[in-house]
Amino acid sequence: MAHELTTLLERDGLVRLPVIIPPAQLLSMQQAFETRLQRMSWNDVPGFERTEKFRHMIQDVLTLDQGFVDVSLHPLVKQILHEYIGPGTQLVEAKGWLSLPTKTDFHGWHGDAWYDQQMNSDIPPEIKLAVYLTDVSSGAFSYIKGSHRQQHPRLVPDRELAGIAADRIVQVTGPAGSAFLFDTSGIHRQATPVLESRQAVFLNYHDPAIALQREDIEYYRYHPLVLNAAFLGNLTQEDQRMLGFGDKRNYQHGFVRKRRHPALEIMNRSLVEAVMEMNHMMHYPRRIVAKMRSVMGMV
Repeated sequence: MAHELTTLLERDGLVRLPVIIPPAQLLSMQQAFETRLQRMSWNDVPGFERTEKFRHMIQDVLTLDQGFVDVSLHPLVKQILHEYIGPGTQLVEAKGWLSLPTKTDFHGWHGDAWYDQQMNSDIPPEIKLAVYLTDVSSGAFSYIKGSHRQQHPRLVPDRELAGIAADRIVQVTGPAGSAFLFDTSGIHRQATPVLESRQAVFLNYHDPAIALQREDIEYYRYHPLVLNAAFLGNLTQEDQRMLGFGDKRNYQHGFVRKRRHPALEIMNRSLVEAVMEMNHMMHYPRRIVAKMRSVMGMV
Protein backbone atom coordinates (compact mmCIF):
# COMPACT_ATOMS: atom_id res chain seq x y z
CA MET A 1 0.00 0.00 0.00
CA ALA A 2 2.75 2.48 0.89
CA HIS A 3 4.31 2.35 -2.57
CA GLU A 4 0.96 3.03 -4.25
CA LEU A 5 0.33 6.00 -1.95
CA THR A 6 3.82 7.34 -2.63
CA THR A 7 3.12 7.11 -6.37
CA LEU A 8 -0.05 9.18 -5.92
CA LEU A 9 1.85 11.69 -3.78
CA GLU A 10 4.53 12.03 -6.44
CA ARG A 11 1.89 12.53 -9.14
CA ASP A 12 -0.52 14.91 -7.37
CA GLY A 13 1.49 16.37 -4.50
CA LEU A 14 -1.22 15.25 -2.05
CA VAL A 15 -2.57 11.91 -0.92
CA ARG A 16 -5.26 10.96 1.58
CA LEU A 17 -4.33 8.22 4.01
CA PRO A 18 -6.49 5.33 5.20
CA VAL A 19 -7.60 5.39 8.83
CA ILE A 20 -4.41 5.40 10.93
CA ILE A 21 -5.81 6.66 14.25
CA PRO A 22 -7.94 4.31 16.39
CA PRO A 23 -11.08 5.95 17.90
CA ALA A 24 -9.85 5.79 21.51
CA GLN A 25 -6.52 7.34 20.53
CA LEU A 26 -8.25 10.11 18.57
CA LEU A 27 -10.45 10.95 21.56
CA SER A 28 -7.41 11.23 23.81
CA MET A 29 -5.67 13.51 21.29
CA GLN A 30 -8.77 15.69 21.00
CA GLN A 31 -9.09 16.05 24.76
CA ALA A 32 -5.42 16.94 25.22
CA PHE A 33 -5.52 19.48 22.37
CA GLU A 34 -8.69 21.05 23.76
CA THR A 35 -7.06 21.72 27.13
CA ARG A 36 -4.53 24.03 25.46
CA LEU A 37 -7.33 25.99 23.80
CA GLN A 38 -8.90 27.04 27.11
CA ARG A 39 -6.69 30.11 27.50
CA MET A 40 -3.76 31.95 25.98
CA SER A 41 -0.24 31.09 27.14
CA TRP A 42 0.70 33.57 29.84
CA ASN A 43 3.13 33.57 32.76
CA ASP A 44 2.73 30.11 34.37
CA VAL A 45 -0.28 29.02 32.31
CA PRO A 46 0.33 26.90 29.17
CA GLY A 47 -2.11 27.47 26.36
CA PHE A 48 -2.30 28.77 22.81
CA GLU A 49 -0.39 31.59 21.11
CA ARG A 50 -1.92 34.47 19.15
CA THR A 51 0.13 35.49 16.13
CA GLU A 52 -2.78 36.31 13.81
CA LYS A 53 -6.44 37.28 14.08
CA PHE A 54 -8.28 34.18 12.89
CA ARG A 55 -6.14 31.35 14.26
CA HIS A 56 -4.88 30.14 17.62
CA MET A 57 -1.59 28.26 17.47
CA ILE A 58 -0.48 25.42 19.73
CA GLN A 59 3.24 24.71 19.75
CA ASP A 60 4.93 21.37 20.43
CA VAL A 61 1.91 19.07 20.18
CA LEU A 62 4.13 16.02 20.74
CA THR A 63 4.13 16.96 24.44
CA LEU A 64 0.34 16.72 24.74
CA ASP A 65 -0.59 13.09 24.15
CA GLN A 66 0.94 9.75 23.18
CA GLY A 67 -1.25 9.70 20.08
CA PHE A 68 0.57 12.61 18.44
CA VAL A 69 3.91 10.82 18.78
CA ASP A 70 2.44 7.54 17.54
CA VAL A 71 0.89 9.18 14.49
CA SER A 72 4.12 11.00 13.64
CA LEU A 73 5.93 7.64 13.58
CA HIS A 74 3.18 5.51 12.08
CA PRO A 75 4.76 2.74 9.97
CA LEU A 76 2.79 3.69 6.84
CA VAL A 77 3.74 7.34 7.20
CA LYS A 78 7.42 6.51 7.74
CA GLN A 79 7.59 4.28 4.69
CA ILE A 80 6.03 6.89 2.42
CA LEU A 81 8.33 9.60 3.79
CA HIS A 82 11.42 7.47 3.24
CA GLU A 83 10.40 6.80 -0.35
CA TYR A 84 9.52 10.42 -1.09
CA ILE A 85 12.12 12.42 0.87
CA GLY A 86 14.85 9.87 1.41
CA PRO A 87 16.72 8.32 4.34
CA GLY A 88 17.56 11.70 5.89
CA THR A 89 13.94 12.66 6.58
CA GLN A 90 13.17 13.93 10.07
CA LEU A 91 10.18 15.37 11.85
CA VAL A 92 11.20 19.01 12.26
CA GLU A 93 8.04 20.76 13.46
CA ALA A 94 4.82 19.76 15.26
CA LYS A 95 2.12 22.43 15.54
CA GLY A 96 -1.64 22.66 15.75
CA TRP A 97 -4.19 25.36 14.96
CA LEU A 98 -7.70 26.32 15.85
CA SER A 99 -9.17 28.22 12.89
CA LEU A 100 -11.99 30.53 13.95
CA PRO A 101 -15.24 30.94 11.99
CA THR A 102 -14.87 33.77 9.49
CA LYS A 103 -15.80 34.80 5.98
CA THR A 104 -12.53 36.72 5.59
CA ASP A 105 -10.04 35.40 3.04
CA PHE A 106 -7.11 35.44 5.46
CA HIS A 107 -4.98 32.56 4.15
CA GLY A 108 -4.19 33.01 0.48
CA TRP A 109 -2.66 30.59 -2.01
CA HIS A 110 1.02 29.85 -1.40
CA GLY A 111 3.79 27.29 -1.25
CA ASP A 112 5.71 26.93 2.01
CA ALA A 113 9.07 28.67 1.86
CA TRP A 114 11.61 27.11 4.24
CA TYR A 115 14.95 26.47 2.52
CA ASP A 116 17.62 28.90 1.31
CA GLN A 117 16.66 29.38 -2.32
CA GLN A 118 20.04 30.91 -3.17
CA MET A 119 21.90 27.81 -1.99
CA ASN A 120 19.39 25.33 -3.44
CA SER A 121 18.75 25.72 -7.15
CA ASP A 122 16.52 22.66 -7.07
CA ILE A 123 13.39 22.26 -4.92
CA PRO A 124 14.13 19.95 -1.98
CA PRO A 125 11.19 17.83 -0.84
CA GLU A 126 9.23 18.69 2.27
CA ILE A 127 6.09 16.84 3.38
CA LYS A 128 3.48 17.71 5.96
CA LEU A 129 1.22 15.20 7.63
CA ALA A 130 -2.11 16.85 8.39
CA VAL A 131 -4.60 15.44 10.88
CA TYR A 132 -8.08 16.86 11.46
CA LEU A 133 -9.18 16.78 15.10
CA THR A 134 -12.67 18.03 14.25
CA ASP A 135 -15.06 17.28 11.41
CA VAL A 136 -14.27 19.58 8.48
CA SER A 137 -16.90 20.47 5.91
CA SER A 138 -15.92 24.12 5.39
CA GLY A 139 -12.64 25.98 5.67
CA ALA A 140 -11.00 22.84 4.34
CA PHE A 141 -7.39 22.49 3.28
CA SER A 142 -7.23 23.17 -0.47
CA TYR A 143 -4.50 22.04 -2.85
CA ILE A 144 -3.82 22.41 -6.56
CA LYS A 145 -2.88 18.95 -7.80
CA GLY A 146 0.35 18.76 -9.76
CA SER A 147 1.58 22.21 -8.63
CA HIS A 148 4.36 20.76 -6.47
CA ARG A 149 8.07 20.94 -7.34
CA GLN A 150 7.30 23.34 -10.19
CA GLN A 151 8.66 26.57 -8.71
CA HIS A 152 10.30 27.84 -5.55
CA PRO A 153 7.58 28.27 -2.89
CA ARG A 154 6.09 31.75 -2.57
CA LEU A 155 2.81 33.62 -2.21
CA VAL A 156 0.69 33.12 -5.31
CA PRO A 157 -1.79 35.86 -6.32
CA ASP A 158 -5.25 34.72 -7.42
CA ARG A 159 -4.71 36.23 -10.86
CA GLU A 160 -1.99 33.67 -11.58
CA LEU A 161 -4.49 30.85 -11.03
CA ALA A 162 -7.27 32.12 -13.27
CA GLY A 163 -6.68 29.36 -15.84
CA ILE A 164 -6.49 26.45 -13.38
CA ALA A 165 -9.04 23.74 -14.18
CA ALA A 166 -11.56 23.21 -11.38
CA ASP A 167 -10.82 19.49 -11.19
CA ARG A 168 -7.24 20.23 -10.17
CA ILE A 169 -8.33 22.01 -6.97
CA VAL A 170 -8.83 19.50 -4.17
CA GLN A 171 -10.88 20.39 -1.10
CA VAL A 172 -9.85 17.99 1.68
CA THR A 173 -13.00 17.67 3.76
CA GLY A 174 -13.58 14.79 6.14
CA PRO A 175 -14.41 13.63 9.65
CA ALA A 176 -12.21 14.03 12.69
CA GLY A 177 -9.25 11.68 12.39
CA SER A 178 -8.82 12.25 8.65
CA ALA A 179 -5.14 12.34 7.71
CA PHE A 180 -3.31 13.29 4.52
CA LEU A 181 0.18 14.03 3.26
CA PHE A 182 1.13 16.89 0.96
CA ASP A 183 4.24 18.33 -0.63
CA THR A 184 4.52 21.84 0.82
CA SER A 185 5.99 23.29 -2.39
CA GLY A 186 2.58 22.77 -4.01
CA ILE A 187 0.12 25.65 -4.07
CA HIS A 188 -2.31 25.38 -1.17
CA ARG A 189 -4.41 27.33 1.32
CA GLN A 190 -7.18 27.11 3.88
CA ALA A 191 -10.42 27.75 2.02
CA THR A 192 -13.01 30.33 3.06
CA PRO A 193 -15.56 30.76 4.45
CA VAL A 194 -14.82 28.91 7.67
CA LEU A 195 -18.32 28.19 8.95
CA GLU A 196 -17.34 26.17 12.02
CA SER A 197 -14.18 26.08 14.12
CA ARG A 198 -11.51 23.79 12.70
CA GLN A 199 -8.86 22.04 14.78
CA ALA A 200 -5.96 20.53 12.87
CA VAL A 201 -2.40 19.40 13.47
CA PHE A 202 0.40 19.67 10.92
CA LEU A 203 3.59 17.63 11.32
CA ASN A 204 6.44 18.80 9.13
CA TYR A 205 9.15 16.53 7.67
CA HIS A 206 12.26 17.35 5.65
CA ASP A 207 15.98 16.62 5.62
CA PRO A 208 17.64 18.93 8.19
CA ALA A 209 20.88 18.81 6.22
CA ILE A 210 19.32 21.30 3.77
CA ALA A 211 20.20 24.95 4.43
CA LEU A 212 17.30 26.96 5.86
CA GLN A 213 16.15 30.39 4.76
CA ARG A 214 17.36 33.32 6.86
CA GLU A 215 13.87 34.16 8.17
CA ASP A 216 13.44 30.75 9.79
CA ILE A 217 16.93 30.81 11.29
CA GLU A 218 16.27 34.19 12.92
CA TYR A 219 12.90 32.98 14.26
CA TYR A 220 14.43 29.61 15.26
CA ARG A 221 11.44 27.92 13.70
CA TYR A 222 13.07 24.53 13.22
CA HIS A 223 14.47 24.19 16.72
CA PRO A 224 14.99 20.66 18.03
CA LEU A 225 11.65 19.07 18.89
CA VAL A 226 10.24 19.57 22.37
CA LEU A 227 9.24 16.11 23.62
CA ASN A 228 7.56 14.51 26.62
CA ALA A 229 9.66 11.72 28.18
CA ALA A 230 6.49 9.86 29.18
CA PHE A 231 5.67 9.24 25.50
CA LEU A 232 9.09 8.03 24.34
CA GLY A 233 9.09 4.41 25.47
CA ASN A 234 9.72 1.59 23.00
CA LEU A 235 11.25 3.82 20.31
CA THR A 236 13.44 2.11 17.75
CA GLN A 237 16.76 3.65 16.75
CA GLU A 238 15.13 4.77 13.51
CA ASP A 239 12.28 6.43 15.44
CA GLN A 240 14.82 8.26 17.58
CA ARG A 241 16.66 9.42 14.47
CA MET A 242 13.41 10.68 12.90
CA LEU A 243 12.66 12.66 16.06
CA GLY A 244 16.13 14.19 15.92
CA PHE A 245 17.69 12.61 18.99
CA GLY A 246 21.20 14.04 19.35
CA ASP A 247 20.99 16.08 16.12
CA LYS A 248 22.38 19.57 16.80
CA ARG A 249 22.62 20.81 13.22
CA ASN A 250 19.88 23.41 13.67
CA TYR A 251 20.37 23.95 17.41
CA GLN A 252 21.16 27.54 18.46
CA HIS A 253 22.81 27.92 21.85
CA GLY A 254 21.30 30.60 24.08
CA PHE A 255 18.75 31.68 21.48
CA VAL A 256 16.53 34.61 22.46
CA ARG A 257 13.54 35.32 20.24
CA LYS A 258 12.89 38.91 19.24
CA ARG A 259 10.08 40.43 21.28
CA ARG A 260 7.03 41.23 19.15
CA HIS A 261 5.12 43.32 21.71
CA PRO A 262 7.67 44.73 24.20
CA ALA A 263 5.41 47.46 25.61
CA LEU A 264 2.60 44.98 26.26
CA GLU A 265 5.06 42.56 27.82
CA ILE A 266 6.31 45.25 30.21
CA MET A 267 2.74 46.16 31.17
CA ASN A 268 1.82 42.54 31.87
CA ARG A 269 4.97 41.95 33.89
CA SER A 270 4.35 45.07 35.96
CA LEU A 271 0.78 43.95 36.65
CA VAL A 272 1.90 40.50 37.79
CA GLU A 273 4.58 41.99 40.04
CA ALA A 274 2.00 44.39 41.56
CA VAL A 275 -0.31 41.46 42.34
CA MET A 276 2.59 39.51 43.88
CA GLU A 277 3.41 42.53 46.10
CA MET A 278 -0.22 42.83 47.21
CA ASN A 279 -0.35 39.13 48.07
CA HIS A 280 2.88 39.46 50.04
CA MET A 281 1.56 42.43 52.03
CA MET A 282 -1.69 40.61 52.79
CA HIS A 283 0.02 37.45 54.04
CA TYR A 284 2.95 39.09 55.85
CA PRO A 285 1.00 40.01 59.06
CA ARG A 286 -0.45 36.51 59.18
CA ARG A 287 3.02 34.98 59.08
CA ILE A 288 4.16 37.24 61.93
CA VAL A 289 1.18 36.24 64.08
CA ALA A 290 1.72 32.56 63.27
CA LYS A 291 5.40 32.85 64.21
CA MET A 292 4.59 34.56 67.52
CA ARG A 293 2.00 31.95 68.39
CA SER A 294 4.53 29.22 67.63
CA VAL A 295 7.22 30.83 69.83
CA MET A 296 4.77 31.29 72.69
CA GLY A 297 3.67 27.67 72.46
CA MET A 298 0.15 28.53 71.41
CA VAL A 299 0.19 26.22 68.39
